[in-house]
Amino acid sequence: MALLGLVLAGCGVNNVPTLEEKAKASWGEVQNQYQRRADLIPNLVETVKGFAAQEREVLTAVIEARAKASQVKVDASTITDPARFKEFQDAQNQLSGALGRLLVTVERYPELKSNQNFLALQSQLEGTENRVAVARRDYIQAVQAFNTEIRTFPGVIWARLFWGAKAMESFAATAGAERPPAVKF
Repeated sequence: MALLGLVLAGCGVNNVPTLEEKAKASWGEVQNQYQRRADLIPNLVETVKGFAAQEREVLTAVIEARAKASQVKVDASTITDPARFKEFQDAQNQLSGALGRLLVTVERYPELKSNQNFLALQSQLEGTENRVAVARRDYIQAVQAFNTEIRTFPGVIWARLFWGAKAMESFAATAGAERPPAVKF
C-alpha cells in the first residue's frame, strides 16, 4: 500500500491539484490588484485635487490682494486722509496676509507641489496598471499550466480518475478594457 502511494506520488498525481491551487491563487491576485486599483485611484485623485485647490486658493488670494493694493492710489495727501490711509493700509494688510499664507505654503512645501502631485498620481496609475497586467499574466500562465496538465498524458489520467478536474477559463478582457480608466480633475 505504501509502495502504491509512493509510486502515485512520483507519477504526477499531485500535479493537478497543485497547479489548480496555483491558478486559483493567481486569480486571487488579479482580484486583489483590481481592488487595489479601485481603492487607490479615487483617493489619489482626491488628494491631488485637494493640493491643487489649496495652492490655487493661495495663489488667487495673492493675485487678488496685489491687484487691490495696486489700485489704491497713493500720494502725499494719503497720509493726511484717514479714510484713504485706512483703505491703503487694509489693501496692504490683505496683500501681506495673502503673501504670508503663500510663504507658509512654500515653507511647508519648498515648491508648490501640484505638479509633483500630478506626476506622483501618474506614476501611481502606471504602477497600478502594471500590477494588474502582471497579475493577469501570472494568472494566464497558471491556467495554461493547469489546463495543459489535465489535457496531456499522464495528467489527463489523474485529472479524470482522482480529481474530476475541468479546464479553467483564461483571463479575457471585457469589452472596452483596451481603454485606460478615465481620470477626471
